Amino acid sequence: MQQTLAWLKTQTYVKKRRQVGILGGNFNPVHNGHLLIADQVAQILGLDKVKLMPEAVPPHQDMKHTISVEHRLNMIKLAIKDNPRLGIEMIELQLEGVNYTFDTMKKLKEMNPNVYYFFIIGGDMVEYLPRWHRINELMELVQFVGVGRLGYSEKSSFPVIWVDVPKIEVSSTYIRKFIGSGDVPKYLMPDEVYQYIQEKGLYI
Repeated sequence: MQQTLAWLKTQTYVKKRRQVGILGGNFNPVHNGHLLIADQVAQILGLDKVKLMPEAVPPHQDMKHTISVEHRLNMIKLAIKDNPRLGIEMIELQLEGVNYTFDTMKKLKEMNPNVYYFFIIGGDMVEYLPRWHRINELMELVQFVGVGRLGYSEKSSFPVIWVDVPKIEVSSTYIRKFIGSGDVPKYLMPDEVYQYIQEKGLYI
């Protein structure tokens, strides 16, 4: 089922609240694909803000390749500093251990009852929504926004709003390998982020 934004924004429970998008991830490192999605969703859906939400402990990744929260956070700050539409959500850095999305968003809603949240995920993740922890309850906390990815269907049995943004198939894994090989990720990430990586000797 595809939710329509026009209908959603006529609902009183949405109109009276600040509308904020959440884009979660490890951001190891943040790159132009993340920034494009966040900015385009903010503009297309007319959201007040889209916040990048870095994970403190990535649940399904090899910790040997995950740099410190401090470095990841510093890179995000550099990447978004000139874009007032984007921000950072720190809640997962303040919570201990691995957190399910349901637990994180439940806590956020309790802290910000006047905010209506749009949770942004890629088309590959939309396919896995039936397996998400407490998905039906999570659907009551957020509105999911799907961003299309090559090779994945843009259909779901859940009420997802689909946003059509340019499909840049770049990943943090690719960039880490690229930098580790001594190559320069020009046009893949903000120059200031790459400068930070060089200064701190990351991914080499």
